[in-house]
Parts: sequence; structure tokens; C-alpha cells
Amino acid sequence: MYPSNRDPSKPAAPPDLEIKDAQLIFNRVWRQLESDYGRAQLRFPKELILLGGAPGAGKGTNTDFIRTLRDITAHPIVVSQLLDTPEARQIKSQGGMVGDREVVSILFRKLLEPEQQNGAVLDGFPRTKVQVECLKMLFDEMTALRSEFSETPDAAHFKQPIFHIMVLFVDEAESIARQLKRGREVIVHNQEVARSGVGELWEERPTDFNETLARNRYAVFKAQTYDALVSLKQIFHYHFINAQAPLELVQENIVRELEYQSSLELDPRTFDLLRKLPLASEIVRHARQDLVRRLDLYEVENPELLRKVVDFIELKMMPIVARHAISGRADINSEDPLFDDPKALTILIDIFSERGFHATVDLHRVEIPDRFDLQTGEIYCRLKKVFRFSVRFKGSQIRRG
Repeated sequence: MYPSNRDPSKPAAPPDLEIKDAQLIFNRVWRQLESDYGRAQLRFPKELILLGGAPGAGKGTNTDFIRTLRDITAHPIVVSQLLDTPEARQIKSQGGMVGDREVVSILFRKLLEPEQQNGAVLDGFPRTKVQVECLKMLFDEMTALRSEFSETPDAAHFKQPIFHIMVLFVDEAESIARQLKRGREVIVHNQEVARSGVGELWEERPTDFNETLARNRYAVFKAQTYDALVSLKQIFHYHFINAQAPLELVQENIVRELEYQSSLELDPRTFDLLRKLPLASEIVRHARQDLVRRLDLYEVENPELLRKVVDFIELKMMPIVARHAISGRADINSEDPLFDDPKALTILIDIFSERGFHATVDLHRVEIPDRFDLQTGEIYCRLKKVFRFSVRFKGSQIRRG
């Protein structure tokens, strides 16, 4: 339950305003959304990242990193700030409780805003069992909407829903140490701002200056946010990030956890169509062994052609490549009939690969006037074939200055 800020001099809200059953709460909120927006406008974000972090785990530091990684442009939705909206303040001013029904209603409406459609990061939700159940029902309704509108012009607005549970975790001792360290930094910063008049004051949180309060804050996190998120582990994509490591390692772990996975994000029909094509990782996995096998096979089956290609590279191409050592790019044209044989082109590309270069070739055909018939005026042309080789490699690093 979130703070009510209720005036004790006013009568308490009737018990029926605090509906405890998740199904009743969700149904009531959902029916109101359908009434206010219409089903075709219930367009929730295609991706939700439910971010929980222990105090001092670096949630603020890593939130923007996560948003950039997942191409989420909307600002994070911080539920505690969301409950400071005019709607929530009105509930509290009338002595009402900002309970699960109000939290779910306000949050769902926020998620329907156009700027949230590419994805949203939720901070501070869910925190109760009722909210956990409402989140599950939201996923089910989003799936149902996707099925309902799949054959309509609105299909693009109802994507495969993707929910991520991400927990940035540090142990209690580390959390307390970081909270108190932040308190010391805040004092120094604010003193300097007061002295110089330059900059903005940082928030001074009581938990950053008192070990007991810092410990209590960690306990609340474990009892509410952490337990609520872990309860969804078996349903949604769950990511546990050890945030006690250095920042670079933490962010490497975040990248690894949130790597694009087509089987999770594509429409199943699209995925079934594309899955017949191999993944780059599958091709790369045995690339070196396949290259060695092919080169050795050329020596057995096409020894003369292999030597001609090697000679051509050594005598005609490498001098040009060497002159482009700084840029790491050499473009070479050739009309050598050696490459009329497609096998020669294959051998050349494999040889450059074995030597650490990346080579490509493009065949350019040009008709060149060869003779002219004075009687008929007809021009006879010959076909000129130009093989355009492009060789790429890591160029020289030269210090300038």
C-alpha cells in the first residue's frame, strides 16, 4: 500500500473502496479503460521493463543505459512520482487511500500515452500481490487484443507483448555503505553550491545519513519490490544483475541479458518464416575450420589454379594493397582472363580471408566499339569484362598532432 496522507480528522474511506481481490480490481479498471478509450485504442507499450534495484544498486545510473540499449525514448515511469499527479492528490486530499486499484488505474492510463508505445521502463511496480496479479492479467489482455486485431488495419498497433523483470542487486552491507557514501557526497556538493552559488542542490534523503534508516530502506526493498518481482520469475523474462561488480561489468551483463532474441520478439508467424535461414552465429561458429578445409582442398583438386591465383595476388595486388596500408582500403581493377573461371574468384577471396583481409569482387561488363561497317552503318562492339576487387583491412594507426 502506498502512503495515503489522509487527514485523521476526516472519516476513513468506506471498506468497499479498498477492493482486495485482484480480479475485481483489474476488471473494474479494464472496463473503465474500454469505456474511456475504446478497445481499438488500448495500445500498450510493446515492451515493458519492470526495473527493481536495491538501494545503492545503481538503478539511476543504469536506467538510461537500459533505455538506450532497448531503443526506449520515453522517460522512466516512476510509480512514486506518478502518485503525485493531480488525480492521486485529489484522492489523498479527500482522505482516500492510494491503494492497488488507484495505482493500477493511474499506471495503465500512463502506459496508454503515445510516447510510451515503443517501450516503457517501470520503476516501483509491482509492489503487492494484487499488483502482481493485475500485471499478469494485463499481459493476458494484451495478448487477446493482439489476436483480436491481427487481421485488421490496426494490427501494427498490437505487437507481441514482451515483459522483462530486471533486478539490480547488491547485498545489505554494500547497500548501506553506498547509501551513506551518497549522503557524504551530497553534503559536500550542497556546501559547494551554497558557497559558490553555482549548480543545483541535490536531494538530501534521511536514509543517506542514518545507518538504521538505510538498513530499514533495504529491508523494505527486500520485502516489497524484490519479492514481488521474483514472484514473476516463472512467467516473464527474468534478469538478475549483480550490481556489486564495477559499472563496466554490470553494463556488460545488462547487454548480455537484453540481447535481441527473434524467437521472443517476432510474431510467431514471422519467426516461422525466417527460421529456415541460418543465424550469423551458426555460420561463424565453424568458419575457421571450413576455411582451412577449403584451402587444403584447392591444393589437392586445383593445384595449378591455386598457384596462379597466389601469383596474381603476390605480383599484381599486394603492391597496391601495401600502398594503402594507412587507409586500410584498396580498390583494384583487373581484366585478367584468369578470373573467367568462377573457381579462381572463390580461391582469391578465401586466400585473402586466411591472411586477415576482407575481399569482395564485382564484375563490370562494358561494351567497347570494335569496328564500324561503312556500308550499313552498324557498329560492332566487343565485351570488356572488368573485375573490381575491394580489399579491406585494419589500417595503420598514425599519431597526428
